[in-house]
Amino acid sequence: MAHIIVLGNEKGGSGKSTTAMHLMSAIARSGYKVGAIDLDLRQQSFFRYIDNREAFCVNNDVKLPLPKRVSMLLSSKDSQKEAQAEEELRFAEALSALEAECDFILIDCPGAHTRYAQMAHSVADTLITPMNDSLVDFDLLARLDPATGKVLGPSIYSEMVWSARQLRSQAGLKSVDWVVLRNRMSTLNARNKRKVGTALDELSTRIGFRLISGFSERVVFRELFLNGLTLLDLKDVGNHKMTLSNIAARQEVRDLIRALKLPDVTINF
Repeated sequence: MAHIIVLGNEKGGSGKSTTAMHLMSAIARSGYKVGAIDLDLRQQSFFRYIDNREAFCVNNDVKLPLPKRVSMLLSSKDSQKEAQAEEELRFAEALSALEAECDFILIDCPGAHTRYAQMAHSVADTLITPMNDSLVDFDLLARLDPATGKVLGPSIYSEMVWSARQLRSQAGLKSVDWVVLRNRMSTLNARNKRKVGTALDELSTRIGFRLISGFSERVVFRELFLNGLTLLDLKDVGNHKMTLSNIAARQEVRDLIRALKLPDVTINF
């Protein structure tokens, strides 16, 4: 069976699509076939990134790793029960189609709670929750006491992940490896950064996730999106000069792959 990686966060702008694209490139460069599903049916940021990549390959006569895509549609049934049943069937068929050909499947969830997102969380072998390094984004995971900074309890999103874990356990499946990715960390040891770090350390032991560093705030990530490129592609396309910032960012990708401990994925870039 394919290893399913789900990128979930009910707040937008956390770097899910950027992370998904770099994971796709890294996994494909390890010799594996990668499938992709974009459940953000409105914005489709992940699939637009792939569209840009396909166009770049055609326009520049280059070959870069690409995933096999399956698109999803919302049900048009009037009955909520019938709509849910139809979407569950569509999701199962999409996974089945990709598992027939792929070793890994990447699923990018929307910045909102949807039935599709809920289903994706329940099938995840690895769940990655990117979050910006701020107290605003921390609210995604838990509620904090404003006076003491102590964790009061899990958020609705964390409870949804817990429910998905219970479903996996009841089905006799291996427990999901939940990873919280701290993106856009400040280079300054600001009070807010320390407060978020302390709260995340406490919460990780309470609700069971691993905490790893993600990507810094860099202009290069926004520039790469327009051509559908990742930092791992720059040595192949020839017309992109590697700056010190780009080299540092590529090291962040290496560190991410190493920390995720994906089965048999090697760092050969």
